Amino acid sequence: MLKGKVVLVGVTGGIAAYKMVDLVSRLKKLGADVFVVMTEAATRFVTPLVMRTISQNPVSIDTFAETSTGPVQHIDLAQRADVVLIAPATANIVGKIAHGIADNLLSTLVMATRAPVLIAPSMNVNMYENPIFQENLARLRRLGFQIIEPASGHLACGDTGKGRLPEPEVIIEAILTTLHVKQDLRGKTVLVTAGATREALDPVRFITNHSTGKMGYALAEAARDRGARVILVSGPTNLAPPANVTFIPVTSAIEMYEAVMKHFPTSHIVVKAAAVADYRPKRRAEQKIKKGEGNLIIELERNPDILYELGKRKEHQILVGFAAESENVIEYAKNKIQQKNLDLIVANDITQTGAGFGEETNIVTLISANGLMVDLPKLSKYEVAHRIFDAVTELI
Repeated sequence: MLKGKVVLVGVTGGIAAYKMVDLVSRLKKLGADVFVVMTEAATRFVTPLVMRTISQNPVSIDTFAETSTGPVQHIDLAQRADVVLIAPATANIVGKIAHGIADNLLSTLVMATRAPVLIAPSMNVNMYENPIFQENLARLRRLGFQIIEPASGHLACGDTGKGRLPEPEVIIEAILTTLHVKQDLRGKTVLVTAGATREALDPVRFITNHSTGKMGYALAEAARDRGARVILVSGPTNLAPPANVTFIPVTSAIEMYEAVMKHFPTSHIVVKAAAVADYRPKRRAEQKIKKGEGNLIIELERNPDILYELGKRKEHQILVGFAAESENVIEYAKNKIQQKNLDLIVANDITQTGAGFGEETNIVTLISANGLMVDLPKLSKYEVAHRIFDAVTELI
């Protein structure tokens, strides 16, 4: 995914510097040509030898050291880079870059590069929340630097709060987005639904299905990465809400219906990936239903058909539905397009290996209202999401 790309990794003197060994290794496995620049402080946490071994390139530290990279080291590195990542980024380096101070190799090459610069702050929660640091961070955002938000949790110093270096997957996703994703949805609002709904029987039990929300969350991330403003309406999942989207958690089909209808008029694209319960218990017991003699009979009533209602009301919107079936997949999907006035439907056979609920991959067929069909091979759900938005942009 990064073959032919030069990633310059700037490591500064934070305790999370040791995590960069793993990150550099992952970047190499994705095909990137990785050059590491370390501050003097960073070498107190990780040796240059380790970084040189993992990156398979010389490690640069001193602005004035004689190297084979070029006659002017910081210029050569700055010009080679397709993207610059600074992680962990200490308060010190953030302050320097924010005010144009170039007193070491890393801060100097940042001044010289025309490549996009990603900054992943990592520090104690009190340092992170310090208004001086926050002002510096805001200044970098205004100047066009991309900030990868730190995670929250237990910190190395013993405190708990925001300041942890994000997981490698988050940082790599940011790099891939910067290098590869086109911004063809900029200015659009994309409404995505995800996950399963839960229909309560009593305070303890509910009716639901096997949907994990992974496809819907991948769609939200892909739309965000293509520049859209994203609204994600999600049933309960075990997934962390994607960064930089408007996240609306719901539980029942009725709650999802209300949230979707509220945001539908201002949306340009709607992708209904949620597995919404068709029925709900007609009566919800106020107390836990106790086991008795004989069978338990539960009367169900219809939930509103959200996709059908959207199809009746759509004006300017592009409406995308899903058909997760176990038989007659294409036939059912085509019928659904007509019945619900869809522009595009994503059909998948949930009995296929690599295409069912909870999988990291999906195998789908895209069918448009004019009958055009495109079969996709097994892809990650994030890649499937981008293929769906490729088709949507053609419709637009």
